[in-house]
Amino acid sequence: MASTSSQDAWYLALLGLAEHFRVSTPPNIRMCVQCLQTVFSFKPPPRVEARTHLQLGNILVLYTKNVDLARSHLEQAWYQSQNIAAFDDIKYESASLLAELYEQQNQTNLAKPLLRKTIEMSQQNVFWHCRLLFQLAQIHSNERDYLSACGLLGVGADYAHISGAQYSRLLFTLSKCMLLLIDKKFNELHPLLAQVGPIIDNWQGSLQQKEYLKIFFLVLQVCQCLMSGQVKSVKPYLKQLQQSIQTITQPNLMPSDEDVSAGNSGDMFVWMSKEHLCVLVYVVTVMHSMQAGYMDKAQKYTEKAFLQIEKLKLSDNRSILTSFHILLLEHLILCRLVMGQKGQAIREVATAAQLCAAGPPRLLAAHSAQLHTLLGLYAMSMNSMEAAEAQFNVALRSTTDRELWTFANLNLAIVYLRMKREGDFNKLIENINPETLPSHSHSLRAAAFYVQGLQCFFQARYNEAKRYLRETLKMANAEDLNRLTSCSLVLLGHIFLSLGNNREAMNMVTPAMQLASKIPDVHIQLWASAILKDLYRMCGDGGREAEAYQTHANFSQLLMKDNYASHQSPEHALITWIEQPLASFLQLGTNNANNLGAPSTSNMIMPTPGSSSLM
Repeated sequence: MASTSSQDAWYLALLGLAEHFRVSTPPNIRMCVQCLQTVFSFKPPPRVEARTHLQLGNILVLYTKNVDLARSHLEQAWYQSQNIAAFDDIKYESASLLAELYEQQNQTNLAKPLLRKTIEMSQQNVFWHCRLLFQLAQIHSNERDYLSACGLLGVGADYAHISGAQYSRLLFTLSKCMLLLIDKKFNELHPLLAQVGPIIDNWQGSLQQKEYLKIFFLVLQVCQCLMSGQVKSVKPYLKQLQQSIQTITQPNLMPSDEDVSAGNSGDMFVWMSKEHLCVLVYVVTVMHSMQAGYMDKAQKYTEKAFLQIEKLKLSDNRSILTSFHILLLEHLILCRLVMGQKGQAIREVATAAQLCAAGPPRLLAAHSAQLHTLLGLYAMSMNSMEAAEAQFNVALRSTTDRELWTFANLNLAIVYLRMKREGDFNKLIENINPETLPSHSHSLRAAAFYVQGLQCFFQARYNEAKRYLRETLKMANAEDLNRLTSCSLVLLGHIFLSLGNNREAMNMVTPAMQLASKIPDVHIQLWASAILKDLYRMCGDGGREAEAYQTHANFSQLLMKDNYASHQSPEHALITWIEQPLASFLQLGTNNANNLGAPSTSNMIMPTPGSSSLM
């Protein structure tokens, strides 16, 4: 008995000392590890030895780059714990951490069988069985094996239901909805969302659980509308989402994340922490503002999100923050290009590229097509049409996303029109036909009508052009697609001017100019002011002609100045990045990745446990 007490004393003393070094300011991880390694010199019993291996593996993963040693400790914890009765938590935690480490080392061939075996063993432990199912589903989703991932999530939902973990049942179901959305399986998604919505509305559990489920559900509704180009339809969902995020972030009304799932051990999860959810709501708000043509709003929310991300990165370096950062940058770059800020845009492309290159290989793989598309748009704005063509073609070869593929084809078609390459344009006709467009997006279909109208304009087939553009206007007005509306109006104005119908031209160009100034879209304002200058001259209105002339000159000078500065920037060389390794293009003297002002599924399925401890 005395021997056991003595053993407990030295073990607890070493454990306490290790924890002291870990939580010191700054942490002394070397001494922490030495204290834990000293445990083995006492020849501890199997339980203590296995637990210490787990603790060491955890510390090494979190605080060091010694992956091989961390892996060795976790493997020993896993193998030793299997021979110890009633030692489930150590067994399952070591398997989970080891699988994470295998995945980080791109050895999912080791992670998946390990998790499958542990899932079979954990059926009597609701918490770990659910957590391991989420983890295996996450790996399959990262590999874009959405069928297997959805199957696992369906199994998880059924298991949670049988186990009385109704909150986790809904988390599994909503996660499955998210993958169906990413995989564009709308026929399966819609009935599942329709089934889940009323259950959440009638939730009888805690208020905080209901709000977390509601936020997950509303994010899916918002993303579904945005992916479909339904900017107006998304507004009520977005408003509810913003209200819900305000509710859960008020500390006097809501408890911490750790308290959300108090009760059933199988319900000890949250989809994301409150802080991550705040950033996510900023991301979808930026996406909406960008699509609706509110560039100022998009920039404002992006800056707020960047501040939140930087604050979180001080204590949380999860990859989901990098994914959010890149998504925000991609939308901010689009805003910059619309507003005529090409120099800032190309610097932010370089920042996004650096973030992708610094992350795991799958991060660059997930975003490379978007980066090439953004470089194509930048090259178009710089009148470098050959570079734009090359970038769009790389994007088309490297993407499997229908919406991005369609978007790149539409812009490539405009490049061919501007280069007067009618033959190449005609080769794209089937890809951009609005009647047979391989896309579910309302906005992309409206844009396809615009491109058809633009082609007819270049060929002086004005009546056909007007027919296509009126269809664009009808669709754009239905969903508040302000930029597409202004583009269509100014092109119609140009057509009426070419036909000698000055009155109709004025009726089109005047609202186009007003709308473009609200966006603000510098290029459309330049175009519209050029037409207005001619119209006022024809009307004999010298005063307004001079005003329009000055406006046109101001915009021209602004764009020329920015164009020159962009050409001089080292980041401009990125427009020649085609097949070469990205790293060779990032030696540009730019260090923007840490200077902020970021659908990837990275870590979006795997929920965060409601409470956890390192030691």
